[in-house]
Amino acid sequence: MQAAPPLLLSVFSSFTMGGAQSRFITLANHFGPAFRHAIIAMDGKLDARSRLESGLEPHFPAVEIRKGDTLGNVRRFRRLLRALRPDVLVTYNWGTIEWALANVLPLARHIHIEDGFGPEERDIQLPRRVLARRLLLRRSTVVLPSRTLLAIATGIWKLNPRRLRYIPNGIDLDGFGAPPAARLDPTPVIGTVAALRPEKNLARLLRAFRIASERHPARLVVAGDGPERPALAALAAELGIAGRVEFTGYIARPQSLYGGFDIVALSSDTEQMPMAVLEGMAARLPVAATDVGDIRAMLAAPNAPFLVPRDDAALAGALATLLGDAALRRSLGEANRAKAERDYAQATMFAAYDALFRGTAG
Repeated sequence: MQAAPPLLLSVFSSFTMGGAQSRFITLANHFGPAFRHAIIAMDGKLDARSRLESGLEPHFPAVEIRKGDTLGNVRRFRRLLRALRPDVLVTYNWGTIEWALANVLPLARHIHIEDGFGPEERDIQLPRRVLARRLLLRRSTVVLPSRTLLAIATGIWKLNPRRLRYIPNGIDLDGFGAPPAARLDPTPVIGTVAALRPEKNLARLLRAFRIASERHPARLVVAGDGPERPALAALAAELGIAGRVEFTGYIARPQSLYGGFDIVALSSDTEQMPMAVLEGMAARLPVAATDVGDIRAMLAAPNAPFLVPRDDAALAGALATLLGDAALRRSLGEANRAKAERDYAQATMFAAYDALFRGTAG
């Protein structure tokens, strides 16, 4: 009798669209029936399930989760682990750390994937969380998609380097293969693709856009949804730019958007290896962004002058320079595409995660 495919129990703080969820969906859809999936969202939100291909038939087990009831949660999580008997427990980011505690006496092989931090850890690592990660992840395999996170895991969390795996995000280069078609409206378009959450600081982008577009006419497209949207729409109106800013809402497959952009902008207070930057690179676009996480290492070297401090005026200056020079935009875009082709092919990511989930990674 043929053995059943490995069962992965993947636990997210929320299974709504974000970078970690998007990568998981890409992996799950690519691997198809090679793995079985059970998915838990700590907040009960499973909006991203619609992005999973129908043939996967994922299981969404019910488990009672009470905020603040750590010991009770751990008992309930251990019961579920015994019932499901997953081959691998995969946890994502700090919000799922109670599952690592539940598996301290191992019931499953544990992989923890850390993609970054919320606004509360924008500038400093919180000592209580550092200690928890140090103790609870010391026997786990920990995956980091950025060099910045890898340095934190070794230097601050003091995790064993032999248990760490650096796996950068990959991008479907074929999906962004064609240069953008000519547009009827020559006004340059700045685009950003992001969950509208506080740490993305899209208010900074709106203020920077107002300054930059006073020097060079432009439009701004904000693709994504989230709790900050009403406040951002109100700020656009307050700044007098609402007529030049489009909020698209959630876009299931944003690849088609990039052909309508001239510049990709990112205004976050904290990032690690943002997919929007990779997508912009694959789409042959220049990037104006705050200098956070691994973005400087990700981009082609000529794009480096357009990485700026977390400051409205600095971001506005980067945007204005790019808006005023179409030839520069094209040259930076081609350099970014070449860097993406060299370093961030999706096939490399697929191979790394396949080995990781099967337990054959070196």
